[in-house]
Amino acid sequence: MPPVILYAIALTESGKTLRSNKYRPWPWTLNVAGVPRRYLTRKAAWKGLLFYLQQGIKSIDLGIMQVNWKYHHKKLGTPWQALGPVNNTQTGARILSAEYKKTGLWKTAIGRYHSPGRKPVQQKRAEKYARYVLKRIEWIKKGL
Repeated sequence: MPPVILYAIALTESGKTLRSNKYRPWPWTLNVAGVPRRYLTRKAAWKGLLFYLQQGIKSIDLGIMQVNWKYHHKKLGTPWQALGPVNNTQTGARILSAEYKKTGLWKTAIGRYHSPGRKPVQQKRAEKYARYVLKRIEWIKKGL
């Protein structure tokens, strides 16, 4: 898998501007009901994740790759493990790789990483997402 694709997805999913004014993936990110929540530490993000899970909310995108807990919790492990940057990235890579194996096209796999459904509205979202990530890849290659 081209590392630039994984990095571009991480930037797209969890990117934030740091104090250094650099835009980087942020591992302590949760997205709950479409609202991104960024935490300063893994422990704080973990406590936030546990809070939402205790409320019965399962559809939570989490970590550097924003892997969805509802659909991928078995791959992610415990909530603490799920937030680990290496584990989260590896899980995201396995999801992306599985989509690539199905389609044979990185652009399609990238889109389906975000919107895996087959309905027209999901396919439209997938195409839009893939275009955005591909632009991000060009941005990375230019060193921006």
